[in-house]
Amino acid sequence: MSFRLRVLGLLMLVALTATASTAWLTLRQANRQVQETVSAGQREVSLITGELRTYGFAHGTWDGLAPTVGELAKATGQRIRVVTETGAPLADSDALAGRGPRPLSSRPPVLVDARPVLRFPDGQTPRLSVKLAATAIANYRSSAAYAACLTRVGAEVTARQDDLGIPRISTDGRPAHCTEPPRGADPHTPQDLDALRACDSAQPLTPCLQRVFNERTASVAPPRLEIHLGYRNESPPSLAAAPTVAVAIGVALATVLGALLLSRAVLRPVRAMTHAAKGLGEGDLGRRVPVSGRDEIAQLGRAFNRMADSIQAGEERQRRLTGDIAHELRTPLANLRGYLEALRDGIVEPTPDLLDSLHEEALLQQRIVDDLQDLALAEAGALTYHRREVDLRELLDAGRTAHRAQAETAGVAVELEAPCQVYVTADPDRLRQVVGNLIGNALHATGPGGTVTLALIRRGEQAVVEVRDTGKGISAQDLPHLFDRFWRADPSRGRATGGSGLGLSIARQIVTDHDGGIDVHSTVGLGTTFTITLPAASGHGGRSGGG
Repeated sequence: MSFRLRVLGLLMLVALTATASTAWLTLRQANRQVQETVSAGQREVSLITGELRTYGFAHGTWDGLAPTVGELAKATGQRIRVVTETGAPLADSDALAGRGPRPLSSRPPVLVDARPVLRFPDGQTPRLSVKLAATAIANYRSSAAYAACLTRVGAEVTARQDDLGIPRISTDGRPAHCTEPPRGADPHTPQDLDALRACDSAQPLTPCLQRVFNERTASVAPPRLEIHLGYRNESPPSLAAAPTVAVAIGVALATVLGALLLSRAVLRPVRAMTHAAKGLGEGDLGRRVPVSGRDEIAQLGRAFNRMADSIQAGEERQRRLTGDIAHELRTPLANLRGYLEALRDGIVEPTPDLLDSLHEEALLQQRIVDDLQDLALAEAGALTYHRREVDLRELLDAGRTAHRAQAETAGVAVELEAPCQVYVTADPDRLRQVVGNLIGNALHATGPGGTVTLALIRRGEQAVVEVRDTGKGISAQDLPHLFDRFWRADPSRGRATGGSGLGLSIARQIVTDHDGGIDVHSTVGLGTTFTITLPAASGHGGRSGGG
């Protein structure tokens, strides 16, 4: 995925996160306010119904209820209309507030029953419970009549429940025509007992007794009320804007801050890379970019630095190659020029020996140019290879034969250790070029009486060729430069020995092009071993044979 798409995806993620956060916080705020509104409405309904029930329980009548309804409407902000169960109006907060009555809300009315709920001690027998219920009926008749009388004359009425749940009425002043009910008497009637005895066999007992109680006291108890709350088209509670706006502003600031941090994190390394690339293009090959982290920008920075290192190294190699070529060709060309000018001016006689020397010098320069051309083609991947299956044992034996005369002249023995045939898919001429270069170098490095060994073994799927000599070896500080162009381990070896200093560079490139590797190990005074590793050809196992 491109960097632009990743940045776009990240910005979309930030935008979606911000939008989702705002929506979630807004919804949470709305839900909280709705819950608070519902809870407040429930509390208001409980307050209204509780106050009205308390009024009816204490006064035994709904007379004088209007002031209480007006106070409740002011305290709760509700429109309250109170009617009896039969529809008789008792009080309306709109009328009490001096305004025209608004249409009622479509919500169902709330019922309020001011009659007491009977309470019986635990463990009572049904017979005793019936008797207690009859007493409660009689007591409530007298208490309700007494409370209603006090209310009509404007006396202050208070009530408390007795053990059975029946109100006991008290007042500061006692009007003469309001008779207080007697205490401690048993005023129940036979009719009450007869009606309650029908519950002897009822299970459970208490609801049956409560039902008879309600029936027997209906004539004196205040009727049930229907409470209508609210009005039609009432505006719902609005969502508080301040918290939502604060949340939206906070999320927007967080988004802007995130975008600024993102742009800084992205653009700063890009800007540094742009300056570095500009400097690199202007020739400042030492320009690099600072890199930290492991993200894509950091990987891009590391890739840029590696590219810059490669360009700088290539520039240095090219400069060094140019210098090496100039150094290698300057002296022999100057010699050729000097001798040719001397021949032209008649200063030197054109003897056969002189002409042979000049011809050998020209051949050496030709070989250097050919080697440079081969190396340039190999490094550019343009060197032509004609691959086929090659028997390495046969190839090594041919190399030994080709260098036999040189080895005999130098007094060096060339031995072949190839217990089995090993095949590779390669260009045989190029491999002979590599092996011939290594054998020639080994012969030059080995004194009379020494040995050069050509070894061939197979290790799994790899064919291994070793060229070992018992020569003077190469020092450890020279080994890293062995495959450099125009480098010679022996400074005394020059053009007189016929070496161009390019053979090992060409050999390494040829082996690399064959998906192989070349390595060297050497010990001063003991000898040197060059190891070539190539992929063995499939379908050919090692076959025993002489060699």
